[in-house]
Amino acid sequence: MSFQNYIAGQNVAPAAGRSFVSTNPTTGKPYGTFAESGLADVDCAVRAAVEAGNGPWGKLSPTRRGRLMMAWGDKIAVNAEGIARMESEQNGKLVAEMRAQATVVKEWLYYFGGLADKIEGRVIPVERQSVLNYTLREPLGVVAVIVPWNSPTFLTIMSVAPALAAGNTIVIKPSEITSASAFELVRLAEEAGIPPGVLNVVTGGREAGEALVGHEQVAKISFTGSEGAGRAIAAQAGGRLASCTLELGGKSPNIVFGDATVENAVVGILSGIFAAAGQTCIAGSRAYVHSSIYEEVADRLAQRARAIKLGDPLLAETQMGPVATQAQLAKDEAMVQRALFEGAELLTGGNRVSVPGLEGGYFFQPTILHNVKSENYIMQEEVFGPVLSLTRFNDDDEVLALANGTRFGLAAGLWTRDIRRAHQMAKRLQAGTVWINTYRALAFNSPFGGYKNSGLGRVNGIESLDQFLQTKSVWCEMSEEIQDPFVIKV
Repeated sequence: MSFQNYIAGQNVAPAAGRSFVSTNPTTGKPYGTFAESGLADVDCAVRAAVEAGNGPWGKLSPTRRGRLMMAWGDKIAVNAEGIARMESEQNGKLVAEMRAQATVVKEWLYYFGGLADKIEGRVIPVERQSVLNYTLREPLGVVAVIVPWNSPTFLTIMSVAPALAAGNTIVIKPSEITSASAFELVRLAEEAGIPPGVLNVVTGGREAGEALVGHEQVAKISFTGSEGAGRAIAAQAGGRLASCTLELGGKSPNIVFGDATVENAVVGILSGIFAAAGQTCIAGSRAYVHSSIYEEVADRLAQRARAIKLGDPLLAETQMGPVATQAQLAKDEAMVQRALFEGAELLTGGNRVSVPGLEGGYFFQPTILHNVKSENYIMQEEVFGPVLSLTRFNDDDEVLALANGTRFGLAAGLWTRDIRRAHQMAKRLQAGTVWINTYRALAFNSPFGGYKNSGLGRVNGIESLDQFLQTKSVWCEMSEEIQDPFVIKV
């Protein structure tokens, strides 16, 4: 398969004629060829977005804009199976998970489509009674949406939906690992009636990303990805005073207190780290278990981890697919080896594995390290793979210090039947999301984002809409008599 950029409703070849090949991580074989974009390609896409904003999209009523977004959501849901297979073949995640994500994004487009005509200004009662002062809330302009590979459709819509509801136009740069589904999303948007140029796609690596972030007509950057890339984007955007929403890395703790329902906690820990092969920013990669139940929980986790079926993510019986890239596979292996060298103990897993019939795939065993000290490198750095670090604790203050003891603060989970403890800990945990007796729950109307180095701003909920708007204050003198500033009245 071969893909060009998609700009103003047309397939557009890259200006420099360059391309790159993406790989299917399940087989290790090529998936498709994509445009390697540069400054000229990005400029073309941004100009198309500007023109659409000044033209048909900007002239639509907010109500009509919202209805088109809802129609787009319906189109995506109908085509969820094809989108899911496309993404699973590129990132190795279970097709069931990709299908669920492609289906549920309809709810995001319905929610934000419904908010499009609820964006209101206000009249301000200023002291001068002859003056009418009111505010307008207006779109920023062109928004760059830079998307990671782990949940391409879901994370694209989380940024695009509030931006469109606010009246902005978009240039999407998908990850070079999973670029294909972005084209399908934009095609479906135009099929739903969204005008060409409102949504544009340019593919490529760092050069394309830097060109997009640095473009003078890009008013805002919405980025989901690594801490390092987020820092670089914020620095570049800050140089020209462009704003950013950044959803970055995590090292999320999953805390199990002695009074927890053990089976529920075990399921929560497993789903938090192995359901997506650890390839999610909210992965519960650190599990803290009270000493009174540590051995029982560790034993159950190890048994369940050893039983996880690895294989082709397109098959219903597969419970965990490969990691997305060969580089990630090498990283998983290296970080586990370093953790062991620094004193951690291996409970299960820890190695690459060859799956019969898929010998070229990037498979890594579900891995559990235990008795891991807080100073161990793996307790401080994001793995982004199927690796769980397990540690015991004795009291609430101790585990709170351990849980908060990283530079990240994206999410946290806790398991207890003591409701008072649950809410006290939720208040004290330094994380943008805290789950009590559950894990990996998100909703279109609940804000999501990080504390500390896990990001800036929020996606989802009304708060996210505000980040794609700017406020204008309008002053209107209602009196026919204007005071001359050079005449002093006594």
